[in-house]
Amino acid sequence: MQKIVAVFMVFVLILAICPDKKTVCAYESEKREDQFLTNIRQLTFQGKSAGEGYFSQDGKFLIFQSERDPENPFYQIYMMNLETGDTHRISPGTGKTTCSFIRPNTDEVLFASTHLDPEARAKQQAEIEFRSSGEKRRFTWDYDSHYDIFSANRDGSGLRRLTNAVGYDAEGAYSPDGSKIVFCSLRDAYPVEKLTPEDRKRMETNPGYFGEIYIMNADGSDQKRLTTWDGYDGGSFFSPDGERIIWRHFNENGMLADIYTMKVDGTDVCRLTDFKSMSWAPYYHPSGEYVIFHSNKLGFTNCELFLVDTRGEKEPVRVTFTDRFDGLPVFSPDGKQLAWTSGRTSNGDSQLFLAAWNHESAREALKLSPSRSGAQATELHAPSGAMKQDTATEPNQKQYDEGKSGAYRFSPDITSADLRAQVKYLASDELEGRMTGSRGTQMAAQYIAGYFHEIGLKPLGNKGRYFQEFPFVSGSKFVPSQNHFQIMREGKGTETMSFEVERDFLPLTFTANGEVEGQVVFAGYGLSIPGDNGNRYDSYAGIDVKDKIVLILHHVPEKVDMKRHLELSRHSGLRHKAVLARERGARALLVVIGPGSSDAGKLIPFSRDKASADSGISVVSISGAVAEALFANSGRNLGTVQAELDIENPQTQGSFLLPKVTVKVSTAVEQIKETDCNVLGFLPPDEKSEGAECIIVGAHYDHIGRGGVDSLAHKEEEGQIHNGADDNASGVAVVLELASSLAEERKNNPQAFKRGIVFALWSGEELGCLGSSYFASHPTVPLKNVIAYMNFDMVGRLRGNNLIVEGVSSSNIWSRLIEKSNVKAGFQLKLLQDPYQPTDVSSFYPKGIPVIHFFTGVHEDYNRPTDDPITLNYDGMVRIAGFSRSILIDLLQQAERPDYTRITPLEEHKTEKVSRKASWGTIPDFTSETKEGVKIDTVKKDGPADKAGMKNGDIVVEIAGNKITNLYDYNYLMDTAGFGKPIEIIVLRNGKRETLTIVPVARK
Repeated sequence: MQKIVAVFMVFVLILAICPDKKTVCAYESEKREDQFLTNIRQLTFQGKSAGEGYFSQDGKFLIFQSERDPENPFYQIYMMNLETGDTHRISPGTGKTTCSFIRPNTDEVLFASTHLDPEARAKQQAEIEFRSSGEKRRFTWDYDSHYDIFSANRDGSGLRRLTNAVGYDAEGAYSPDGSKIVFCSLRDAYPVEKLTPEDRKRMETNPGYFGEIYIMNADGSDQKRLTTWDGYDGGSFFSPDGERIIWRHFNENGMLADIYTMKVDGTDVCRLTDFKSMSWAPYYHPSGEYVIFHSNKLGFTNCELFLVDTRGEKEPVRVTFTDRFDGLPVFSPDGKQLAWTSGRTSNGDSQLFLAAWNHESAREALKLSPSRSGAQATELHAPSGAMKQDTATEPNQKQYDEGKSGAYRFSPDITSADLRAQVKYLASDELEGRMTGSRGTQMAAQYIAGYFHEIGLKPLGNKGRYFQEFPFVSGSKFVPSQNHFQIMREGKGTETMSFEVERDFLPLTFTANGEVEGQVVFAGYGLSIPGDNGNRYDSYAGIDVKDKIVLILHHVPEKVDMKRHLELSRHSGLRHKAVLARERGARALLVVIGPGSSDAGKLIPFSRDKASADSGISVVSISGAVAEALFANSGRNLGTVQAELDIENPQTQGSFLLPKVTVKVSTAVEQIKETDCNVLGFLPPDEKSEGAECIIVGAHYDHIGRGGVDSLAHKEEEGQIHNGADDNASGVAVVLELASSLAEERKNNPQAFKRGIVFALWSGEELGCLGSSYFASHPTVPLKNVIAYMNFDMVGRLRGNNLIVEGVSSSNIWSRLIEKSNVKAGFQLKLLQDPYQPTDVSSFYPKGIPVIHFFTGVHEDYNRPTDDPITLNYDGMVRIAGFSRSILIDLLQQAERPDYTRITPLEEHKTEKVSRKASWGTIPDFTSETKEGVKIDTVKKDGPADKAGMKNGDIVVEIAGNKITNLYDYNYLMDTAGFGKPIEIIVLRNGKRETLTIVPVARK
């Protein structure tokens, strides 16, 4: 059933024989293959090619496809008598045929054919003429929409059509008892006009993307779809006992495939391979102990056969060692022979081969093979780039973890064992920290969707899937060949100086693209700050920059006191400085790190900013040497000018035209735009779904990869995988357990479900709640029907029985429901009223939806590689899940809809959870609601705060003369104060004010 797709067939059809070295290779190959295969022989020789052979139940006949009819260049179906060697054609002889199989205990066979296509003969003739011309085309499988499945007697009589849907129907196989047929169909892609423009394009370039597995009765009745995932699902067969189906699933671009099994109703999906390659054509050994398949794991030019146990617990074992295509393997019914398609022929064309099979050697090899644990398994996707493709929408039904395919099975109850297993996979090194848009989030999304599918949730994403794609800007890159910088200086003549990108200048991420030219104006630090008397600061006072190129210093004046430094720092962002220049009519902004600053003269690193908008003006970082060249005709020295600006000398002229110098600059920066996805499952109410009210229960499943976003890793930990067990595999696991428990509850007590539940796992939270924000703007259920949102973010570190519930003021109902449920739960609750929290609740509360958020607090391992599964309190997570489940049940059953309380957000609310630039060695108490300041939960030993004399429980009320009223003030002032300079702070300790001096250090 499996197709010899493009990349394989090219080598099957035209692969050349290697020179002299081949003899030695062949000897070594035969020696190694002898462990499993003996008496290897070519079975078919006639015609251009042959393949896909399948045994009859008694092992006496083989049905296969071959190009051997001179009047028809396409495959036709043939039957070979393995005792006599007689072969005859079964298919009609017209059109294309493929994918045959023999029905057990009968005289019937099946195959797919296009012979009913009115253009069948014309297509044959056109192909004959094309081949006669000597031209060759790259082989790709033809998903002809006229393919349907037919049954016939073994002599070709009694032809009967079994499928008649528009679209490709093929790849059929009978069940062991002959009562069922499993097959692949593209019918759901038709009519093509109904597809989105994107999918119509896919249909033109990769039609297999729409292939899904179906099952039907042997007479063609009761056709049912089993798979619902994007990407080619096909090549399916039944297990020897008829209880399961095995197949291979391709990702969305058709470049990767892996082997899966499922029950015949489409449930209990188990993944057997994760080879980062094309693994396909799986077929069970009659013993049911293992599966054989082929893969291009060793390179596109060398497909080989491999074994894997039927639970996927062991690393696959290599079977063939010949440097040609070996694929499409099939065992004889007694398990003693193997037939397969191979290019190990003299001319490299594919033919059928047959060999004796050593079952005991296969068992022993698998026994000795190392375990394929979740932590060791190879990831399905490659890093961003060629294999990155359409992020995270690849809907493979992920094997949940190493235990899922073995003795351990998930329980419908909420258990610590389940939570541990879920976190173990989600926070494993295999997922590489689950950075938004990475292979890790793709694999996590697959895992979650697989779980949703198994417990029976309905897909609530796009196009009938669990996935809702959303776009995001993953970064930026500059185009070296399109970035230029020239200085034209007037003297005795005109001197033109050209500079090199990356050495002398760099565009900044948020630059506008294009070429500009103009005179140059120096504008000090490029600041413009309103205020009275001495507080005002305006670098542009008295200077006209319209249609000119502005040169400024990076940062703020260096020698002012800390209070003034913080004041100025609030307005010192380069984006803000660019806006100031743009609003004054400047054509471009040049930024230099002045001689008096740290990193003097160095270029500002290209940050690969994830922001989606440019600043509307060309912005370029220049080196100290370039700045000196600009100043050369001015009679001034940049270092001297900066020194005066750093002390805010009022007598200094801080802005002036640089005479006799013109700059021409070209900038070209491209945003890297990618997609990721939310994973959405729906548990409908008892009676109806359409128009019914629902509750959303959510958590984010992304994290920060190897620390690319807001990492707090210690220096020796930099670049390590940040597994994010607490943040936020813990929240995901709790949501999965709630989904499983409530799905089971609905089966047993459906009348209790007066409302539906949307279980939503978001990506992109670490980059700014991207996934949940996208859902809120593009909901797959009407937001007017959403009565509440419950969020779980970092719920794995329950300590001292303290549980934080945030956003309680968003509805008057929360305090009542929380109180009621906590009678049994018995938590020491910290109820925080503010609904504007730096997590996914921020996407829903502004939409008029009551929200609450469950949280166990920040800890020493937060955003570090040490946030690992072993650190979590799984019994505590069970209690949190049970507590929130009780609240959910009340929301489902109560008659009234929760009211919504509108609260105006404070101006200083930000999405940052912590400072990113400087480290003080403190962890705030996120549960504290002090009237002033921020209470410090933990002062790290030997950190800056510890050295300054700060103690656990201190309340920071002032930083460098700036009053601290909340955590946002604290984080912002930590960030703007920087590091390496002493800062005076005031803390409250036992009701008394204490003054401390702290010297922050760089975060890394």
